[in-house]
Amino acid sequence: MFGTESSLSMFLNTLTPKFYVALTGTSSLISGLILIFEWWYFRKYGTSFIEQVSVSHLRPLLGGVDNSSPTNSNTSNGDADSNRQSVSECKVWRNPLNLFRGAEYNRYTWVTGREPLTYYDMNLSAQDHQTFFTCDSDHLRPADAIMQKAWRERNPQARISAAHEALELEDCATAYILLAEEEATTIVEAEKLFKQAVKAGEGCYRRSQQLQHHGAQYEAQHRRDTNVLVYIKRRLAMCSRKLGRTREAVKMMRDLMKEFPLLSMFNIHENLLESLLELQNYADVQAVLAKYDDISLPKSATICYTAALLKARAVSDKFSPEAASRRGLSTAEMNAVEAIHRAVEFNPHVPKYLLEMKSLILPPEHILKRGDSEAIAYAFFHLQHWKRVEGALNLLHCTWEGTFRMIPYPLEKGHLFYPYPICTETADRELLPMFHEVSVYPKKELPFFILFTAGLCSFTAMLALLTHQFPELMGVFAKAFLSTLFAPLNFIMEKVESILPSSLWHQLTRI
Repeated sequence: MFGTESSLSMFLNTLTPKFYVALTGTSSLISGLILIFEWWYFRKYGTSFIEQVSVSHLRPLLGGVDNSSPTNSNTSNGDADSNRQSVSECKVWRNPLNLFRGAEYNRYTWVTGREPLTYYDMNLSAQDHQTFFTCDSDHLRPADAIMQKAWRERNPQARISAAHEALELEDCATAYILLAEEEATTIVEAEKLFKQAVKAGEGCYRRSQQLQHHGAQYEAQHRRDTNVLVYIKRRLAMCSRKLGRTREAVKMMRDLMKEFPLLSMFNIHENLLESLLELQNYADVQAVLAKYDDISLPKSATICYTAALLKARAVSDKFSPEAASRRGLSTAEMNAVEAIHRAVEFNPHVPKYLLEMKSLILPPEHILKRGDSEAIAYAFFHLQHWKRVEGALNLLHCTWEGTFRMIPYPLEKGHLFYPYPICTETADRELLPMFHEVSVYPKKELPFFILFTAGLCSFTAMLALLTHQFPELMGVFAKAFLSTLFAPLNFIMEKVESILPSSLWHQLTRI
């Protein structure tokens, strides 16, 4: 009846050193497996699995606050505006400098065996094609009806076969587009197909232009034919740029922007900026920036970093961090540094690619502004322009990290722009291939549970090793530890035994 302490001592004495080795070894193995899973989950999804389960499932069971409750829905107007801005900044945009699937992306796959485009990215492209290249009246023209189904087809070979089928019926501009984008294996072949597409597209555009005021159906058809023609001419200009005919590409882009000034959704000015930088025509670059780097227009990494490059160009060849620290920055140097800080605040991922601290991959077909995908797309085409300006990368290297001192809490408050959106990491993981390590800003600290399981795994592994090497000594330590651990329980049991009647305690112990 009163042998609780003696029974505990007997139990501890029966435990052999092998038991302690097995116990600590099993604990180390389990905690190690948990650590590996937690680390893999954190690298893939950017959060701790245990924390996510705790927040999603355990908090409601324990009476946690539901974020969707009416009490939390009455936010201030400022918060609502901030949320709306965050949603708009997390919008995925078509990459204005996207590569050709057949001539560039597929060649990369043939050489490396890796897929540079994600399913999510290609699905967004399919939606864009259906939006820009189809309309409700397509069933009236057999070739367009075939292409309407082709743009919805997931299998590339089925899309290409449908395009050839449409061309057997008539000269179809969208069929030429699909073949140029996906079947052509070189830029030269793609250019030939786009030139054929221009002839077919211009004919459809002229016809629909004459009928656009005859009803909503004709207006939609004209809008579609306009989108098709603009797309073809823009891609033709990009072909000229890739084939080294940069001046011809610049002329084509300028003519296109004059002919269709309202179609800003294609962001042709970003193609123009890149081509002008290749020609080192910095005066014209400044003129384009003066028009598009406006407070009322949406920004991009191309706009912000090109503006920074032009200001850095004025001082970078003579810039020295040692001299600047002694005499202070001149007005021109201060303007260049402020432009770099502005660009880095807009997209903090770009400098690591420009400074070659992080390896580049092929840019995706869609980008997220201020995200890693936009940084890759910008650096892929503009790194050569920064290298061409003497000292520009050195100035960037010396000053870009100073931006973060001005915005210590970027998710809460920005300096020149809205707070950095928290959705970029999730969207970039969908847009960028698995083999690329997504850049995360602000840098996340390791979750508590990863640190905890790492410590637990190391501690139990050390105990297992010591127990295996010194079984007798560790057995004494284990017994002493367990005795100390159970001492408060023994004390409480003794007090209870002294207070309760012996007969009642006897009945309770039997139960």
